[in-house]
Amino acid sequence: MQRWLRQGLHARENGPPRSPWWPQRAGWWAEQDLPPVPRSQRNDNFIDKSFTVMADLIVKLLPIDPKAKEAYVYYRDGLSAQNDGDYAEALDNYEEALRLEENAIDRGEILKNMAIIFMSTGEEEKALDYYRQSLDANPNSPSCLKNMGLIYEKWGRIAAENGDQDTADRWFDEAAEFWTKAVKLYPGGYLDIENWLKSSGRSNVDVYF
Repeated sequence: MQRWLRQGLHARENGPPRSPWWPQRAGWWAEQDLPPVPRSQRNDNFIDKSFTVMADLIVKLLPIDPKAKEAYVYYRDGLSAQNDGDYAEALDNYEEALRLEENAIDRGEILKNMAIIFMSTGEEEKALDYYRQSLDANPNSPSCLKNMGLIYEKWGRIAAENGDQDTADRWFDEAAEFWTKAVKLYPGGYLDIENWLKSSGRSNVDVYF
């Protein structure tokens, strides 16, 4: 998958129900009476229709390896399904894209999107596993580091609400470790997180340089 395609087709990460950074869970719906139409044949409800049409056209015209083209189609359809809340279909497409994709950074993007799905459905241990795989493929992904920190920060808040401050502090320290790396890679991009690091006393003086 070409870098410009990867940048144009990225999963949307929204704010949380209880924290300013937590991804919202998309709604589930399905057409009960009609047979499913392959996503490659429909553009409705897609994140960016005009970009997709342009990308599809260029992918057809450019001398791109057929295997990479096929991986792109699965990635695109997975992203469309993910945006619609059809998580099972999205995961199926991402698995096929992973089978075909050889570029490490692109594999990292696919794995990250799979992690976002598991994070959205509350399967946080599985999400962490896929984020780690994504970081193995692309260690310089600030959004992976950010999202891993979100999970640990959430666990810390839950522990604190249950009166277990020692456990809460351990999870908050884990969150700070990942968030410190994220803001180093993306300075100025995560202001809420930078403020949290400062207010919690977990900020290093050289984080922002």
